[in-house]
Amino acid sequence: MQKLVIASNNPGKLREIGHLLEPLGIKVLPQSAFNVTEADEPHCTFVENALAKARHASRCTGLPALADDSGICADALHGEPGIHSARYAGEPRSDERNNQKLVEVLTNQSNRNAHYYCVIVLVRHADDPQPIIADGAWHGEIILQPRGSDGFGYDPYFYLPQLGKTSAELPLKQKNQISHRSKALTRLVEMIMQEAAAE
Repeated sequence: MQKLVIASNNPGKLREIGHLLEPLGIKVLPQSAFNVTEADEPHCTFVENALAKARHASRCTGLPALADDSGICADALHGEPGIHSARYAGEPRSDERNNQKLVEVLTNQSNRNAHYYCVIVLVRHADDPQPIIADGAWHGEIILQPRGSDGFGYDPYFYLPQLGKTSAELPLKQKNQISHRSKALTRLVEMIMQEAAAE
């Protein structure tokens, strides 16, 4: 596997994934390089949506493909916004409106524990019957006033008690070492290496 298409056009994701796969000698290309349109995400679980995106990108390019699906899950809301995180407040997508809605529904809740969750799926070809699947979670709580100017999405409201900071207050390098996506990617790389060693 020398080339891999990423089923995303998010530059932050592309940098992070490319950095972790570089030591394996895998060249990472965004799906936009092949004019691949975004796949539908009709499913109710992260893993099914990630798999749909990976298969779509692989089918359109003929290359192995990697996709992730991630979101924030609040305990008091039974895991919502979850897979709806990017569009929690409706279309068009807006981090600001999504955050406002989450804060509103959690304002009177005593339990504001939440976690970011990420699933990453790698398919070797579009109909791969044994996709490589890895996941990661990052636990914290939702605060009602934003802090920090880095990050994106719910980061200014995602507070990490053990660090005394929100995700948006962390340097990117530190965030990339401890985030849900970083954990999932690290596991995925380990699984790729195990598979290569077994061949």
